[in-house]
Amino acid sequence: MTLPIQSSFQCAGCGEWNDADIDESAGRRRQSYVQDCQVCCQPNVLEFRWDSESRRFRVSAEIE
Repeated sequence: MTLPIQSSFQCAGCGEWNDADIDESAGRRRQSYVQDCQVCCQPNVLEFRWDSESRRFRVSAEIE
């Protein structure tokens, strides 16, 4: 069983920071899903990409 990796993203709407989980079982190279901002409730499309150089995920967010 793989535990989710804790991450965070900045809401593309209001700029507030939010917590997000990355589920490695969904793919290590690239993942995307929609998560509502915990502050303004706007849906953000999150994209997680594995950066092999820094050995961590890079997160980007945009409004759906």
